[in-house]
Amino acid sequence: MKEERFFYQPDIGSGELSRDEASHAVRVLRLKEGDELWLMDGKGRFHRAEITLASNHRCAYRIVETLEQERAWEGRLHLAVAPTKLIDRMEWLAEKATEIGLDELSFLDCQFSERRIVKTERIEKIVVSAMKQSHKAWKPVVSNVERFKDFITRQHPGGKYICHCYEGDKPYLLDVLKPGADATVLIGPEGDFSIEEVRMAEANGWQAVSLGRSRLRTETAALVAVHLMQIKNQTI
Repeated sequence: MKEERFFYQPDIGSGELSRDEASHAVRVLRLKEGDELWLMDGKGRFHRAEITLASNHRCAYRIVETLEQERAWEGRLHLAVAPTKLIDRMEWLAEKATEIGLDELSFLDCQFSERRIVKTERIEKIVVSAMKQSHKAWKPVVSNVERFKDFITRQHPGGKYICHCYEGDKPYLLDVLKPGADATVLIGPEGDFSIEEVRMAEANGWQAVSLGRSRLRTETAALVAVHLMQIKNQTI
């Protein structure tokens, strides 16, 4: 069976792979003129292409066929998480969340945050790699770190939910998510959101929810939230 090779090419009309993708295609995979590859534009389309030029760091192509992909989920799924002190946990989260499927990944600067800077260029590369590996036609948006107050006070479409570990009568996230509706879920740092942040969020229309009785690490809670959003919004 012929192996299908996928490459991320947001600018399909250029007719030439980006330098990194071209280097991988020509120097690593040893592809040559006449070989077939699949391009994903991150906007919902796969493009079957044929290589017309392969040399060093250049790889030109012509489009043979374009296939529109149906979305595997409805609504716009947005996860906003406070980055952990160990950045590899956020890299793991970005990879797995992309495999499951979401539309945007944001990072929050909270009162108890142990990391306030994230190199989104590195996260972008991990997201693209996961997108190719899992054959996703849509690329999640990766947003820069934003102050908690700024994030919660601006407009977000659909349901707005904040997960925290404080006592209280909180419904489960899965029970309040609405099928087909946009959703944004907030996950706090390893020390949780401060009580002031929770109150501020609720005052701005965010609903406090629970992910279950287990106490979870930040990256685990974030991935659970993504999975629950997917379960509720998957198309049949």
